[in-house]
This record gives sequence, C-alpha cells and structure tokens, in this order.
Amino acid sequence: MLTVQGISKFLGKKELFEGVSFHIHAGEKIGLIGHNGAGKSTLFQVLLGETEPDSGMVTKSKNLRMGYLPQQWTPLEGKTVLAHAVDIHAELEALREELHAVQEALEREKDPDAAKSLALRQGQLLEQMEHLGGYDLESRAQKILAGLGFRDEQLHMPVSTLSGGWVMRLELARLLLAEPDLLLLDEPTNHLDLHSLLWLEQYLQSTSSAIILISHDRTFLNAIVRRVLELEGGQLHQYAGNYDDYLNEKAQRREIQLASYKNQQDRIRQMERFVERNRVRTSGARQAQSRLKMLEKMERIELPPDQQAAIHFTFPPPPRSGKRVLELSAVHKAYGSHIVYEGIDLVVERGDRIAFIGENGAGKSTLLKILAGVEKPTGGQCVVGHQTFIGYYAQYQWEQLHREWTVLEEASSISGDMPQSQLRSLLGAFLFRGDDVLKKVAVLSGGEKARLILCKLLLQRPNVLLLDEPTNHLDIPSRDVLEKALAEFSGTLCFISHDRHFINKITNKVLEVDSGKINLFPGNYNDYQNIWKKRVQETERDPSAPSGPHPDSARDSSPCDIPVKKDQDRKRQEAQWRNELYRLKKPLQERLEEVEGRLEKMQEELDRLNDLLAQPTTYQDGSRVQDLQKEYQECRQQLQQLTEQWEQEALALEELEANFQQEKSL
Repeated sequence: MLTVQGISKFLGKKELFEGVSFHIHAGEKIGLIGHNGAGKSTLFQVLLGETEPDSGMVTKSKNLRMGYLPQQWTPLEGKTVLAHAVDIHAELEALREELHAVQEALEREKDPDAAKSLALRQGQLLEQMEHLGGYDLESRAQKILAGLGFRDEQLHMPVSTLSGGWVMRLELARLLLAEPDLLLLDEPTNHLDLHSLLWLEQYLQSTSSAIILISHDRTFLNAIVRRVLELEGGQLHQYAGNYDDYLNEKAQRREIQLASYKNQQDRIRQMERFVERNRVRTSGARQAQSRLKMLEKMERIELPPDQQAAIHFTFPPPPRSGKRVLELSAVHKAYGSHIVYEGIDLVVERGDRIAFIGENGAGKSTLLKILAGVEKPTGGQCVVGHQTFIGYYAQYQWEQLHREWTVLEEASSISGDMPQSQLRSLLGAFLFRGDDVLKKVAVLSGGEKARLILCKLLLQRPNVLLLDEPTNHLDIPSRDVLEKALAEFSGTLCFISHDRHFINKITNKVLEVDSGKINLFPGNYNDYQNIWKKRVQETERDPSAPSGPHPDSARDSSPCDIPVKKDQDRKRQEAQWRNELYRLKKPLQERLEEVEGRLEKMQEELDRLNDLLAQPTTYQDGSRVQDLQKEYQECRQQLQQLTEQWEQEALALEELEANFQQEKSL
C-alpha cells in the first residue's frame, strides 16, 4: 500500500529524523508516537507529498486514496454543515451532473438507437454512483455527524458559524465519510467530549481503512492500534501491539541495550589497558597495534537515551481550607433565552477530586467558570468557603498572555519577590531552559503556552484547582508528570478532561452534566461507567431495581455514599440519624462560624494596616509608624491564634461526623 525507504528531513541545521523506513499494509492500525517536536506532523506531510524529504523516497500503490486530519483547519465559506460534510468526492459531483444531463437527454430523445445508448450510459453512471456510495451518502453523513456530537439543528447552520473545535469535528466527519484507503489522523480527540470520543473509537476499530494515528491519549491508542512507530532521537523504532505492549517491549529493549553497552565498555577498557601497557614494548607492539585497529573498527553501542525532557514539578503544600470549599445553592444560568442550568445545588468539600463529564455544550465549562467566579450565575448563590484560594486553568487564558512579553516576563509578573535563579529553575521544570525563557509568547506552540499557564498557576499556590482540559497539547510523558503532581496535591480539585486514563488516576468522584442536571457519583470513571451508569439505566428500565446515587446527591455527598433501598423504614431511620447528627453538629458549627467571622474582620484589619504601612506619607510621623507597626504585630498574632482556634473547631467537627458515621454503619 505504502512504502517508506530511508527518508530524512532537516529543518535548517536541525535533524528531525534520518533513515526512516517502514511499510503500511491495507487495513493496518498504527500509532505514531514521540515527544512534541520529534517530527510526527512533518512525517505526515512527507507521506502526503506536501513536503519533500531531504533523502529517501515514499512509494505508494496506484490510485491510493489518502485522508488527512491536521490539528488546525480553516473552514470553507458559504455552505451548511451537512452540505460541506457530503462534499467529499469531486468525481461524485461530476457523476451527478452527467447523470442529470443523461436523464434530461433521455426524456427528449426520439431515436430508439440513441435512447438505447443513453440508457446504457445511465446504467454505467448509476453503477459508479453505487460504488462511490452516492445513494446513501447523506444518511451516512447524518449518522457520522450525530456520532461526533452534532445536533439536528446544527446540520443546516452555515459552516462559518462554527467554533474551531466544531470545525475540526466536521472535517473529521468528512474524512470518515470518504472512507479513504489510508487515514492520517493528527490528534483527532483534542476537541471531542467523552461521548464522541467513544463513538470515534468504535468507528475506527471497525473501519476497513488503514490508519496512522498521532495521539497522546493512551487509552484511545490501546483500543485502536496494533503497531506502534516511535520517533525518538531522530530514529524510528517499531513495536508490535498497542501502547501498553510498546511500553513493555521498550523497557525490555532498554535493559538489553544497557547490558550490551556495559559489556562492550568493559571490553574496550580491557583493550585500551592492553594497548597502554604494550605499545612501548618490542614484543607486544604488534599486538597493541592490532588492538588499536580493532578499537577503530568496532561498531560502538550507544548508551540507551534517557527519557526526553518532560515536565517535572510538584504543587507546593497549599494552606488548609475550610471543609466546605465551594457551594452552589439553587443556581440558575442562562444566556439570553438559552437556559443552561435551572436550580442546581452542589457542595465541593476539602479533598474532593471531581471529574466533570458530559457532552460538549452540556455546560461543563460554564459550571467550572461559575465555581471559579469567572461567570456570575443568573440566579442563586455561589459561596466560596473560608481560606479558599482558587487557581483556574482554561485554554482561553492563552489570549490573556502578552504576545510581546518573554516567557520570563510572564512568569515574573506574578512571582512576587521570588529570586530570579529560583524562578528560572521552576521554568526549567516546565521545559523552558536556557534561552527558552527569552522566547516571545507570540512564537510559542500550543503545548508551550499550556506549560507556561500551568507554571503561572503553580506560582499562585492555590488550595483549590479548577482545570478545563489541562492535558490538551501535552504529550504522554508530560501528562504522566501532571497526573503524578495532581495525585499528590493535598488540596481540592475539579476538572474537565476526556482522557480516561487521567480521570481514573486522580478522581474520587465523577460529576455527570446532562441536560441541565448534575449527578454526582463516587469513584473514578471506570466505577461510573461499569457500576453507577448501569444501575441508573437498570432503574430507568425497572423502577423497582436498586438505584445508584440520587441526582440530588450532588449536594452534601461523599465518596462513601452508596445506593440504598427505597423502603420506608430505611428512609425513616436515615431521617432520624440526620436529625441527631444535626443536633450534635449545631453548637460546633455555630462556634466555627463565629470564629470565621472574627477571622474575616481580623484579616480586613490586617489589610488596612498593610495599606497604611505601604503609603509614603505614613513615614512622615515617626511615632505614628511605631504605633502602626505595633498594631500590625498584634493583629498578626491574633490572626494566628484565631486560625489555630478555627482549625481546632474544624477538626472537632470532622471527628464528630466521622465517629457518628462509623457508629451508625456498625
């Protein structure tokens, strides 16, 4: 189908890859992996014939049809979504025009022989139409568009009204509809929600097209590919199996290569010592010369390359927040006549690690923005808990980066009094090393901008992280490091992601956003998919069946919540327990709220004193300065005492709840 023989490509003096060779057979599913900048997209351009290799050649079978999905695409103007989707074959359009002309000619033709000839041509055209799938093209397009998340009302919208993410979905739909012999897909999941990703996964598993797939989603790769090509250090390495098989085989190859390297180095040292001892001896000079020639001709085994540079960081220990970090009460949100949420409740508690899932457009990002304070609810309340410091990440923040600033200037803008050496070390952990810190923001890639925003987020030291697709544009090693850092983060986390491996590793709750409603389930994504979702579906089919967590459990839920039978005795018992717990908690909660109020007033007083001490006019009166400094120190001490008292009260309340739950579960 396609053969690559010894191709090499340089960008200026930089070698992207050299001597790359491989074959692609009909129907093969291949994963192309490598660190960002390794040359994967450039290799695609060479395969397509859009870029000429500096050496080597690409041989394709006759009439090979190739389809390519890049990471960026500019939509065509003047067509609807459905019309653009079915516009995939210039040949098909020509057939339709000719068929229409033949049909009109047949209606006018009176000569039997000429009519017979036209009818024969009509049959040939109809056969070609059937071969290209022209008869059911529109219905197949509608199914594919629906699978990728398009609603019926979107099909007749102009393409020009679509956002970048939806344009990419549309181009992906056109590719799948065309059914080329070979599909080249460059990060096709970046703009998909989980529902569409699962649909695409199933589609690619069943398609007869051969596929070369660039993706940083290891679960997606595992489900589809059966061979892996890795670009590393300018070389291409091939592995049989999926991504997990690649990891295992690569580890084995490294061990073998390292052992061979060590053995050869031992042999080289022995030969060098022999030469050193015998080169001046008459009796041993010939043998020494022989060893030297052997050393010169020896094909040296390279030391296995270390892992390419990856993000390496940990979130610093954040200040302790109150138990209730964020709370939504009867929140409404609408954009004009479009209602997103109507009366939803949600409590996010300290230590929660919640993944927001749902279809694109369901309102996940809107909910995250409301929690972050970026969007105001149309109605209801969003309450931020005591000592809650929010760090918010979203890709639209790229627009807030200063294009003319350098990486170092962006980081310095929020680093406070952090020494330059320490700031450079932190930037180095995010792969901005040496002169990279002097790069202008305008020339940064998507992945570099994502890393810079994450670095700035780290400098803020939040205890609540709200992250909207933080793994987009990060390669797998970088995702692994971010995953590890978030797993060790001692604060609270709410995030949106379609990376199932990432979700499974760091969540203890899943919040499903569906048609303006939110349902909270304990566990990770696998628990949601394999337990709770199935139970909810069973309950919908059979109302008498045990159900999963109730939709209203998004308020005051915990990872220990379990589904209960809906019998009256159980409900009565639970109501009694709740009332009993409320009576026990009430005095503690009142004391806690009283301390929180005093804390807030004391913090306001400290802020006032800070402002006064920062004013130059204050220092014109020496005695006034001394009084203010004394007040400031006393205020700080009282604030510290109140903080310790608040922590004691909060711990006492938590202990009471834990003991009560343990007692009632016995």
